[in-house]
Amino acid sequence: MQSIDISIHATSDAANEAAADLLTQWLTMPGVRNVMLAAGKTPLELYRLIGQRRLALSHVNLFALDEYVGVPLHEPRNCANLIYRTAIKPWGVPARQYFIVSSREADALASVQAHERRITEAGGLDVIVLGLGQNGHLGFNEPGSAEDSVARVLDLDAISIEANRKWFAGDYAPARGVTVGMKTILAARRVLIMAYGAHKTAAVKAMLQGPRTERCPASLLQKHPAAHVFLDDAAAGALGQRK
Repeated sequence: MQSIDISIHATSDAANEAAADLLTQWLTMPGVRNVMLAAGKTPLELYRLIGQRRLALSHVNLFALDEYVGVPLHEPRNCANLIYRTAIKPWGVPARQYFIVSSREADALASVQAHERRITEAGGLDVIVLGLGQNGHLGFNEPGSAEDSVARVLDLDAISIEANRKWFAGDYAPARGVTVGMKTILAARRVLIMAYGAHKTAAVKAMLQGPRTERCPASLLQKHPAAHVFLDDAAAGALGQRK
């Protein structure tokens, strides 16, 4: 039996409201201090909703999940700047408690390795917020990423490169990513993952109903004790009987 808690809603707006309720609960729990956030389009509405709730989060350490390699440091759509703009500032987290990974080719690997060391030294992740790649990736852990994989720079699959090109409106199409490993993701004490839209249907089915395999990194969450996925009807379309 997979242990991922599945929450399906008619629309992404309804799913985000439900996800915000759970994330609020987690962020305000005693002892929750270390939080990792994904960038990209999927979580932005969730971050906006959390910002509206005016939670007391000045004690929280926030860690970026990953970064595009080769995109300029100042580019507002890179992971570091997007999370700063959409979560760090509106949530009231001090900038000194926000930890990022470098997008510079020369610095990316050393940067993410130091990132994972900092997480370990801080006591591990209490909460991680994830989106789901069309190929089942988490962060830039592409298919083939082992359960015990660690921080590294990867060549990206064609489907991920195309998604990157669309995200940057053709200005960039990064073919490499830098990410924390599956080992760090799976060690997080609480996992919230979101997937919206019909283009995520196959990845959702593989994550929830396929075999637990590195061919779909998200399926490795099936044995996680506290993983919660929020879906809209479109993304859940291939699941058949639903929980």
